[in-house]
Amino acid sequence: MAARKQKMVGREKREGTPASALLAWYDANARVLPWRVGPAARKKGAAPDPYAVWLSEVMLQQTTVATVTPRFQEFLDRWPNVDAMAKAPLDDVLGAWAGLGYYARARNLHKCAVEVAKLGGFPDAEEALRTLPGIGDYTAAAIAAIAFDAPAVVVDGNIERVTARLFAIETPIPAAKPEIKARIGELWPQKRSGDFAQALMDLGANVCTPRSPDCDACPLSKWCAAFARGDQESFPKRAVKAAKPTRFGEAYALFNGKGEVLLQRRPEKGLLGGMLGLPGTEWSVKKPDPAPPANAKWRAAGAVRHTFTHFHLELDVFAAPAPKAFRAPESHHWADAEEAKLPTVMKKALERATG
Repeated sequence: MAARKQKMVGREKREGTPASALLAWYDANARVLPWRVGPAARKKGAAPDPYAVWLSEVMLQQTTVATVTPRFQEFLDRWPNVDAMAKAPLDDVLGAWAGLGYYARARNLHKCAVEVAKLGGFPDAEEALRTLPGIGDYTAAAIAAIAFDAPAVVVDGNIERVTARLFAIETPIPAAKPEIKARIGELWPQKRSGDFAQALMDLGANVCTPRSPDCDACPLSKWCAAFARGDQESFPKRAVKAAKPTRFGEAYALFNGKGEVLLQRRPEKGLLGGMLGLPGTEWSVKKPDPAPPANAKWRAAGAVRHTFTHFHLELDVFAAPAPKAFRAPESHHWADAEEAKLPTVMKKALERATG
């Protein structure tokens, strides 16, 4: 069932076009989200803030609305506009990003802020938006439609599901993505493009849900091919996913007499690129034999497990006090163990080392 009871719209509005029916439903049922200017406010002349739209869309990639909502406000309180973020140290943005997914997105967030600040604001065209760091086809379309009401076709996971059911698209995802975009594009209105995109998102989130969709409350049910067939929950079709592999590695936590831990910055390219972390081995599909550096009295502190999008990671953690004659390499530096801005997996490893 839907998360909350949906308000019904008049029969005359439900019997128009799919776009008019959906927009009428959205006017009555739009979610209240901190980055959104709702239909009532839009009618009074309020306009979306492109910065808020961009920030929310980047944060929502592979992250839930429930997780993003408080974190979005934290970012907004700290960096209220694109100029403020552009002036922020990269490490501050990376540190604030912890728990929101790949840090490459945070690096690109900062790079994009710098570029947009130079431009004097976000461009309003989809093509120009795609030239900015970290903005791909989906994000460019979402910003163009929601922030500037351009007729850009936006397709996220919720819209994929709604569209696959509406047209009973048999091709499995992800191969079906071009067909899904083309089919929903046939219905896309020239006016209220941003509202239409957000209406589809809300419909997928609250009505056309993955399981037990509330078809009686759906403004599109009369046009829905899957509903007519009675097999709504069989859409969208999914390709069989391969099991996530597990990679293994070691992490070394060396502490000085001040209680500081030795950290090194990871290479810019690759997973957790540019982030600070504990020194350690490469992450491999083969579990390495325990082999911490021989220059300290190491103890095995235990293992931590972390899941990335495409694989699981198991790190064996070793801890030791720094020898008196130890000198940190140029690529390493000491940092307060409690204040260090680390990615989640490295926080886990450091907690294991100090536990």
